[in-house]
Amino acid sequence: MSVHRVMGIETEYGVSVPGHPHVNAMMTSTQVVTSYAASVVRGARARWDYDEEHPLRDARGFDMTRAEADPTQLTDDDLGLANVILTNGGRLYVDHAHPEYSSPEVTNPRDGVIWDKAGERIMARATDLVRNLPGAHPVNLYKNNTDNKGASYGTHENYLMARTTPFAEIVRHLTPFFVTRQVVTGAGRVGLGQDGRTHGFQLSQRADFFEVEVGLETTLKRPIINTRDEPHADPEKYRRLHVIVGDANLAEVSTYLKLGTTSLVLAMLEAGTLEIDGVLDDPVREMHRVSHDPSLTHLLTLRSGRRITAVQMQREFLEQARKHVENTLGSDVDAQTADVLDRWESVLDRLETDPRSLASELDWVAKLAILDGYRSRDHIDWDHARLHLVDLQYSDVRPDKGLAQRLQLRGNLERITTDAEVEAAIGSPPADTRAWFRGECMRRYADHIAAASWDSVIFDVPGRESLQRVPTLEPLRGTRAHVGGLLDASPTAGDLLRALNT
Repeated sequence: MSVHRVMGIETEYGVSVPGHPHVNAMMTSTQVVTSYAASVVRGARARWDYDEEHPLRDARGFDMTRAEADPTQLTDDDLGLANVILTNGGRLYVDHAHPEYSSPEVTNPRDGVIWDKAGERIMARATDLVRNLPGAHPVNLYKNNTDNKGASYGTHENYLMARTTPFAEIVRHLTPFFVTRQVVTGAGRVGLGQDGRTHGFQLSQRADFFEVEVGLETTLKRPIINTRDEPHADPEKYRRLHVIVGDANLAEVSTYLKLGTTSLVLAMLEAGTLEIDGVLDDPVREMHRVSHDPSLTHLLTLRSGRRITAVQMQREFLEQARKHVENTLGSDVDAQTADVLDRWESVLDRLETDPRSLASELDWVAKLAILDGYRSRDHIDWDHARLHLVDLQYSDVRPDKGLAQRLQLRGNLERITTDAEVEAAIGSPPADTRAWFRGECMRRYADHIAAASWDSVIFDVPGRESLQRVPTLEPLRGTRAHVGGLLDASPTAGDLLRALNT
């Protein structure tokens, strides 16, 4: 029972071309990805391997047909869009007309933050590179989740968990957890409703875009619990929980707690020890109402008749997590698990007593403090257009322009990582997952890699009549400890394949 498990984050970035609002977004996103690939990534010829992807497989025990699926669900179609496999084991590509960064697999929340922040820096560098293209318009990228005109784009978390965990239990317990965790993980948003036209401030960028409780879709009729059953690993052992309700966080503490608290709840689900009276009377409505209430006083209505706040619901999950950690680990609890529990408790305590004290830790509080400063100074209300611009500027990835980036540089937004760690993660993979094998193969043998995916690397080696697929179905193999010596002893891709086949 700990926060340690295989996890990762994938983020679609908002994109704009100042002064040219009608420029094709897909073309602009392609420029972002190809500019970075051409300048930074060797072996950009390697394609993404879609052969083992099954986006229409549903965890409830059936496959949706391609005929009934929305085209946006067919993520296993190779549309020929820009797609780069990074030496850090992650992926940079065009998805739904947005540049997307998918982090490599990591084994703990802190590493999740490190490689997620590496994605921000990759995107910032890509915007600089686009500006240097002859005839290209400057491009701005935003780590946010909506254009406030009715469109939303995702920040998805992925957690590997035991296949034996009943999916019905996942739905029962994760629904109230996800509805209420936005008090900790929300990125903050000016405007209410999908188009943002109703004036006000809310906790979450994504909440208003969720319309059903459970479903397979990710871009329409968005569900609180996504049922995509695509483990990218041994399907007999693993389920990949695909979480689409999260916001694009810039505050490191928000990301850290998002990953850490969810991992703890999953550990209790896997152990079968989680028992909370949390079945909501109307989860979708409560998702919206919690987000629309920065005062944190809204009372959730439970099917049992109880009424409690979102913070109180989170505290019930925390108390059970503490108890379970004590029962399973005793005094042997690892430092990161203890830190997540302590931070979770500290944040919930202050949300109940003094939310403003969290302006250096949580995105929505930090953003609200900035917005309230403008409102007080300029005597404006939530209907003023300038506040929407401030909201957007908070998420700008440029270090000299983004408000979150500037808060962090001034020490006003707490760091749990170091610049050196994040900079290293731009080009280097985590050492303790299969991402190390994937990333190192891209760095060492780029000219001879035809394709790769989360669960395989495909080589094109002279003298071999066919492409050679090396499967990586076990996420905790292919680590530096496991194959580092083998790669060091293999100067060429051919040497590596010969060694693997002996």
